[in-house]
Amino acid sequence: MPTLVLALLGVLSVSHPAAAAEPGAKPVRVLLVTGVDHPAHDWNKSTPVLVDLLEKDGRFTVRVLRDPALLAPKDVWDVDLVFLHFRNDKPLADESAIRENLAAFVKRGGGLFVLHFASGAFGDWPEYRQIVGRVWDGKNTHDPRGPFTVHVVDNDHPVTRGMSDFGTDDELYIGLEGDRDVRVLATARSVVTGRDHPMAFAFRYGEGRVFHTPLGHDDRAIRAPGAAELIRRGCAWAAGTDP
Repeated sequence: MPTLVLALLGVLSVSHPAAAAEPGAKPVRVLLVTGVDHPAHDWNKSTPVLVDLLEKDGRFTVRVLRDPALLAPKDVWDVDLVFLHFRNDKPLADESAIRENLAAFVKRGGGLFVLHFASGAFGDWPEYRQIVGRVWDGKNTHDPRGPFTVHVVDNDHPVTRGMSDFGTDDELYIGLEGDRDVRVLATARSVVTGRDHPMAFAFRYGEGRVFHTPLGHDDRAIRAPGAAELIRRGCAWAAGTDP
């Protein structure tokens, strides 16, 4: 019955045995927000893969919010990291409160992870461009789905330190825009534009750490070993822990 109640509320918790957590260490509390997206993005399949990926690390506990509108109450933000895995094409219920909560959470030191088409959320909110670093330009999309190489271009950042270039099978986004100063950690070359496009970048918004990757189109793309490691490390860094 408790599981049913949580599902009806739009919140789901999944637990795995701790693997890497130090004895007595507090878990990193993650709120993974999903539930609405472009029809091509099957969040019902990708969400459990993300939960499994993070909780197998042993340091993360993940709650899944299956309706972004449930971000309006302030008490739901009592977490260490918010993971955006949705894209709304219509305004959310009580969106003004959600916007205020999101900006305040990161400014005061909360961690933020932005995955794939979450760059297209809150399309008419100018400050979102600053919070997530780059947003979908509303025109360009991505290379045809297929294999490509992600090149690690910054081995000095904690997220990518020690990582090598890796292959993946995903959508290579070419439609991100923004002028905020971000630290690009990985790129990939588009067959459409012939240019390198950011596949991972990090920065601070206020006191909070933000990690953004346009990778992760579906469960198969998320399972790619290099992409999975990038996601895990990015979450750890954004939450203020050692990747």
